[in-house]
Amino acid sequence: MASIFTRIVNGEIPCYKIAETADYLAFLDVRPQAKGHTLCITKQEIDYIFDVDDDLYAGLWMFSKKVAGAVKKVVPCKRVCVVVIGDEVRHTHVHLLPFNSMADVTFSGSAKVSMSADEMSDLAAKIAAEVVL
Repeated sequence: MASIFTRIVNGEIPCYKIAETADYLAFLDVRPQAKGHTLCITKQEIDYIFDVDDDLYAGLWMFSKKVAGAVKKVVPCKRVCVVVIGDEVRHTHVHLLPFNSMADVTFSGSAKVSMSADEMSDLAAKIAAEVVL
């Protein structure tokens, strides 16, 4: 069965898209731990990040770096951290999480921030406008 991220890539499930290339997709997390919490994924469904081909792996980090720069321009924060867990959705992905202190970087299983669909769309559009691929 296709992962939820593959279904997003295939257009079966909508997302708050930020950036896209032939190999990668970035979109806002629908259960954000912080405003601007973004997921960068490989379009190819690969369960474990360290099983990703070297070129695709390196490209994911370059793509994520560009998206993180855009997130930082739009969302006031000290830094944008990177978290790779990869267990809840078994499809290679990187979390980009704006934060101001280590207390902001926790994954409790539920969203820390509540945003309306309009707020999510607006934020995605603002970040997307800052991405230079």
